Amino acid sequence: MCVPVRMMAYRKRSLAVLLAAGVAMTVGSAEPAHAFKLFGINLFGSDEEEAADVIDPVRYSTTLNLTTATGDLKDRLETTSALKSDEKQPVSGDLGLVIKAREDRDRLVAVLYEEARYGAVVRITIAGQEIDRLPPVPVFDHSQPVPVVVTVEPGPEFALGKVTLEGDAAGIDPESVGLEPGNKAGSVSIIQAGERIVRDLKKQGRPLSKIGKRDVIADHATNTVAVTISATSGPVAPFGTVTVRGSEGVDQDFIRRYSRLDRRETYSPEQLKKAGDRLRELGVFSSVTIREADALAPDGSLPLSIEVADGKFRYFGFGAEFSSIDGAGVSGYWGHRNLFGQAESLRIEGQVSGIGATTDLNTFDYSAGIIYSEPGFKIPEMTFDASLRAKRETPDVYTANTITALATLTYELSEQDKVKGGGEIAWSESEDAFGRNRYLTFSLPIEFERDARDNKLEPTEGYRLTASAKPSYETYRGSIFSSFEGSISGYLGLGEENRVVLAGRLSAGTIVGTDNLQDIPTIRRFYMGGGGSVRGYTFREISPYDAQNRALGGRSYTVANLEARVKINDKIGIVPFFDVGTVSTEIAPDFSDIRMGAGIGVRYATPFGPLRLDIALPLNRYPGGSQYGIYAGIGQSF
Repeated sequence: MCVPVRMMAYRKRSLAVLLAAGVAMTVGSAEPAHAFKLFGINLFGSDEEEAADVIDPVRYSTTLNLTTATGDLKDRLETTSALKSDEKQPVSGDLGLVIKAREDRDRLVAVLYEEARYGAVVRITIAGQEIDRLPPVPVFDHSQPVPVVVTVEPGPEFALGKVTLEGDAAGIDPESVGLEPGNKAGSVSIIQAGERIVRDLKKQGRPLSKIGKRDVIADHATNTVAVTISATSGPVAPFGTVTVRGSEGVDQDFIRRYSRLDRRETYSPEQLKKAGDRLRELGVFSSVTIREADALAPDGSLPLSIEVADGKFRYFGFGAEFSSIDGAGVSGYWGHRNLFGQAESLRIEGQVSGIGATTDLNTFDYSAGIIYSEPGFKIPEMTFDASLRAKRETPDVYTANTITALATLTYELSEQDKVKGGGEIAWSESEDAFGRNRYLTFSLPIEFERDARDNKLEPTEGYRLTASAKPSYETYRGSIFSSFEGSISGYLGLGEENRVVLAGRLSAGTIVGTDNLQDIPTIRRFYMGGGGSVRGYTFREISPYDAQNRALGGRSYTVANLEARVKINDKIGIVPFFDVGTVSTEIAPDFSDIRMGAGIGVRYATPFGPLRLDIALPLNRYPGGSQYGIYAGIGQSF
């Protein structure tokens, strides 16, 4: 026997319908209302007051007979039945109990269809009577809780039989949308198949694609389900007129231009998603919604509407970090996200670190900066950044005071690739193994970045690659040199839901162009050690040293980091790690002095990234050097 199965959307009755069912309310009572329940639904207030606040309370008891249901199916049915889970809570009137029972049956049937149980039978009786045979206004005996019996006979599990895709869906492989004959024929998978068909048709540039027919016929003789789905796709169309609504502080022409949807390109759901993400990343909107028109314009294009709501443009905050070796640090900042009406941002920040490592204020590190950024500079793909920073650094190996002015342009080559270039002027005064020196350096930094990670905060697959060059001219000595650096990090998720992620990073750098190490500014030479490189060592402790045990800094370095990020649950994870690095005075590392550190960290997931706490030991520490390091911060180490 073949029986057509109607895919239904189950939804609760509206409050207006429930009120129309004959519920009377008293208006003007002198006693304040604390809670109100209607047909078993707690609209407001606490459960402790329910008996006094439910209109015409009716108590009931539920017997749940699941016959042959076992395992996960049994658990789902028990969880779904509101009659069972809410039986200690009275309902409003005898009619309220009947309505609750009918909604319970709808929910149970929906679960059974999701589990491909199309031959299931759900029977509910109240006081021994089938709910469909009760009178319009039922009356039950209230001398004791009204007995309710829910009986579920799940029947056999149905498999997919013949699958037919018709209309504009005829050329799509059923297996590609999840409809493989012989597989479990759950209703959700059938519904999702229709959504995938529409998605695939829209990827062809057809914005009006939709499902036309979805027939599901269950054959109870063979326990199979025949599925027929038809779809219409409509014509290929470009994006059309883009209107902007909602923003009062951000220029609408800028929003339209920065979305990149006004270029009359062929319709693409992926481009719509990227446009929404791009606008959200500006940080000036509290919400962004892009709506498609229901019909094409007379010219055959698809009109779009971008609806935004302005967020808070001004902000301020503070942060803190801690290292057992380098001390604590505090920072504060103030910013404006929409300075001139086109999402230009200005940020003023300051930081003090090294607190607690010593009591001498002269050994603290200080920094202050003003940073300006203008997205969509001249063209949507371009961003202009400018900054002015002042810094005092006092690691154990040198002291340096620096003022740096930097201006760069970043161009998006693609969704993954960016290239950046600009100019930098840096003045510094330092004291190190070469004594006290001053440097004034002009540089032309260039950088390429490819970010192919699946998630920037918690990557589980993909990689990130950076490569940079910085040709420089130091005016006081007339020296010309260039630094080159590169880094690649990779991620591999293992197990169910990527509960373990293996992460690795390899970084290297070199400086070429001058034979005299002293001609290279102290802050441009390479030093390693600390939370950003080889953990367990003091910040910038890893360096070549002279005969008097004074750190020289290096012309080249190589650092490798390995981590296993293991999730204990959705919030907490542990991270064993191993770091190794070397710094050399030659333009290529000679690996004569390799420093290694290892340890374990804890991560706590938050919406803005994981909180990080790492404990590391130097495996071959310097004489008199640090014995261990504790590092705290926000975000993964790389």
